[in-house]
Amino acid sequence: MAETIKVDIPHKLSREAARTRIEESFGKLRQDMLGGMVKFEDVWTGDHLDFRARVMGQAVTGRLDVLDDAVHVEVDLPVFLAAIAEKLKGRLRKEGQVLLEKK
Repeated sequence: MAETIKVDIPHKLSREAARTRIEESFGKLRQDMLGGMVKFEDVWTGDHLDFRARVMGQAVTGRLDVLDDAVHVEVDLPVFLAAIAEKLKGRLRKEGQVLLEKK
């Protein structure tokens, strides 16, 4: 069965600074995607991001909201990836915290 993982990543940045870091990170992710094997789409509406990644017939979709003190992320995993949902959730939380650390 497919699964949705939800993560809240706290931050001490301004909302604008947090969004900028996320936007830059998604841009880098798009460039690094295995020479085009992964199709990645993202659309910002204010401080809300809708994204989708597709590879080998599988799609991962998600939503992200940049809030004043946290970033809320929801990722819909296909059956193929649902078995490793907890591992992905932990990695998303860890890497998100590193990205949003105040410098």
